[in-house]
Amino acid sequence: MVDFRLDGHRALVTGAGGGLGRAIADGLVELGATVYGTSRDPAMARRIAERYGTTPLVLEMSDTDAMRDFVVGLQESSGGVDMLVNNAGVNIPKPAIEVTAQDWDAVFDANLKGSFFLSTAFSRTWLESRTPGSIVNIASQAGTVAIEERSAYGASKAGLIHLTRILALEWAKERIRVNAVAPTFVRTELTAATLSRPDWAAELLSRIPVGRFGEPEDVVGAVAFLLGDAASLITGHTIAVDGGYTIR
Repeated sequence: MVDFRLDGHRALVTGAGGGLGRAIADGLVELGATVYGTSRDPAMARRIAERYGTTPLVLEMSDTDAMRDFVVGLQESSGGVDMLVNNAGVNIPKPAIEVTAQDWDAVFDANLKGSFFLSTAFSRTWLESRTPGSIVNIASQAGTVAIEERSAYGASKAGLIHLTRILALEWAKERIRVNAVAPTFVRTELTAATLSRPDWAAELLSRIPVGRFGEPEDVVGAVAFLLGDAASLITGHTIAVDGGYTIR
């Protein structure tokens, strides 16, 4: 039988304070992993650490200069991790004509640039210690199909999906796997404003063949599968957890 357990593994989940990040972190703990979670907010970082019995970790995904020191500090204080979930992200929904340069930079810094530099920081450590590693990037269906008011977000997630392929190719021989999960609209703080608009929510729901929006728990299984040994021959792929949104 294929073993889907994660006993003995240590995972870092960025943006683990609520919504999708917390559900993923909870799921990994349930499967036996030790989980470290990050937040940009020190108070939230302490609550995350209390929840999982680990160390408070404050990380701003746009602060790429701090990534290397962050990873080295985690290695020295806690022994490091062998799994990374790049979950933290930003969305600023606007019609394209209203998107500012500041909006664009905020979205790309968190969703693409931060995920890249955190991944390379961890992979550098894994390469030095000859540790097999596994990375799952939380992308989006917006990175594969066009969705209104998602120009910066969709472009950043499309970049993240392609980055997943490139990193997987570069690191495959080093036993570092890189995959992604692309959810549909999931009910979290990030989507609350969008889904609270009745007409817009009804239109989006009509595009999902299974007839419902996602819940955070819907995404956990795909993330855990790709992280673990059950997916040991899978790298460079993106699993759509979208209720069929991207079938058409």
